[in-house]
Amino acid sequence: MKADQPTAESHPDSDGWLGDFRRGPAVFSLYREPAHPLAPAEYRIECNDGAGPRVICRFVDQPDTVPEWVTAWSGDEWCEWILEQARRLIAEPENT
Repeated sequence: MKADQPTAESHPDSDGWLGDFRRGPAVFSLYREPAHPLAPAEYRIECNDGAGPRVICRFVDQPDTVPEWVTAWSGDEWCEWILEQARRLIAEPENT
């Protein structure tokens, strides 16, 4: 997984979009990545703070895995809050 890769234009009905959440001026979007049915679920988080959406984190939904943050976000004080919101959307997606 490479969190620094740019994202293509997305569409909520066809790209794994699970929902959005916001903090201050930033809007965060959570997507489930396509994966093999036997593999653990993989997710990406995008942030749009007015400069267009950018991938900021990728993670696997399994215990003891470490999220992969882009360098600019690594260690940011919002990271834990962002992951909490993402896990909330995994449990109760907006797209259902």
